[in-house]
Amino acid sequence: MDTVQSARRRRPETQPEEEQPLHESAAQRQELFNRIAPVYDNLNDLFTLGLHRLWKRWSVSWSGVKEGDTVLDVCCGSGDLTFLLSEKVGINGKVIGLDFSKELLEISESRQRDRQRKKPCYKNIEWVHGDAVDLPFSDSTFDAATIGYGLRNIVDRKKALEEMTRVLKPGSKVSVLDFNKSTSKLNCKIKDWMIDYVVAPFASLYGLANEYRYLKNSIYGYYTGHELEKLALEAGFSESKFYEFGAGFMGNLVATL
Repeated sequence: MDTVQSARRRRPETQPEEEQPLHESAAQRQELFNRIAPVYDNLNDLFTLGLHRLWKRWSVSWSGVKEGDTVLDVCCGSGDLTFLLSEKVGINGKVIGLDFSKELLEISESRQRDRQRKKPCYKNIEWVHGDAVDLPFSDSTFDAATIGYGLRNIVDRKKALEEMTRVLKPGSKVSVLDFNKSTSKLNCKIKDWMIDYVVAPFASLYGLANEYRYLKNSIYGYYTGHELEKLALEAGFSESKFYEFGAGFMGNLVATL
């Protein structure tokens, strides 16, 4: 922030507020998600009109997960994808939900305790506090993996995908759901309007307007579908395909090892 200066001195020029780099380091992003954890689900519902729940089901299906599998959900957040994976693998399977936000993991664990009486399969979930670029698992451990709204928030995205190639079994898939960096000017204008006039004002009620300005910057700093396909191949996957949906606002990368 600028310091107070004398009237005789020229105030240094700064970038417009929305263009200033926010939360560039992994530690800053970790702190951000710890702060927004209490309202994370409510704001996701608001921004996507609840459709993120449908898109997450699609993403899980694209992962190729099946009954009895051992699967990984990276950047699991409050656990939406993790619970869906648990239902797919059943009581004989195993699901690991990993995130670098302890506060979000606490919410996930609370949701698991509340739900596992009705759905015993949720007992197969284990929550792990960890880093997507340094996964604490052995090589060729998992039959499938997902990342929901998380790859965009990782500083070293290629390293995260390389870690996926290490812990996945040969022939397995990772399904990566996130906002789509559209090349359509109209799409970008609508997305900006939603963030500026719907999400940010609502987030300000919780004192989190600055945190949700990061959302717009993170989307602009993300990859297009074609760039994601290329990145997955560079990370070691043999095939990659990007699907665009939600009127172009969302996308899902499916990469096969």
